[in-house]
Amino acid sequence: MDTILQGIIRAFELITSLDRELYAIILLSLKVSVLAVVIAALLGVPAGALCALTRFPGRGLVVTLLNTFMGLPPVVAGLVVYLALSRSGPLGFLGLLYSPTAMIIAQVVIAFPIVAALTRSAVADVDKGVYETALTIGASPAMARFRVVMEARSGTFAGVIAGFGRTMAEVGAVLMVGGNISGATRVMTTALAMETGKGSFDLAIALGIVLLLVAFLVNALLRLAQGEGRVS
Repeated sequence: MDTILQGIIRAFELITSLDRELYAIILLSLKVSVLAVVIAALLGVPAGALCALTRFPGRGLVVTLLNTFMGLPPVVAGLVVYLALSRSGPLGFLGLLYSPTAMIIAQVVIAFPIVAALTRSAVADVDKGVYETALTIGASPAMARFRVVMEARSGTFAGVIAGFGRTMAEVGAVLMVGGNISGATRVMTTALAMETGKGSFDLAIALGIVLLLVAFLVNALLRLAQGEGRVS
């Protein structure tokens, strides 16, 4: 019990003293996850909107795949990216394995279906009268569809935030393609697992506190995006 209490005290000391190692890990985690979710949003929002607003052959299969891959096991995503980026893989010549770029790619693979599927659901739930009204007042079909997407912006934003939350909590995929290299690819989740295994509870607890804070902020943003007002 004393060891745990000392670890908690030391963890708060690390946080308040702006420990260089701790904040380097935090900043890399945020950089990787933010870039990954931005890319996932740039790809996923248009893809989800397209699935909701247009009819094309295989549309049902695409929607089913998006919904299926929302629950994609991270280690499977990590395996796919690892095989693609390994020396014998099709993208091995890029030399990206065990780098932050590889971690971003893995997180994009995880976040994309979440963003796309939730965007599709949000756009599909918009009243069809919005599209028809936009056409009535002189909008082109493309602008009318854009108006529908804008009406679904809160649901779309919720999808992006959900994707960010998933990437921040990810361990398996980033460990497989990043390698947890100190000062290069070590992020909060992988560092927490490693430090706990080493018995270094001060840094592990400090990282756990930061992750909990991030999770709280993500959920607060989700509530706001879903129109629930202030977090009370």
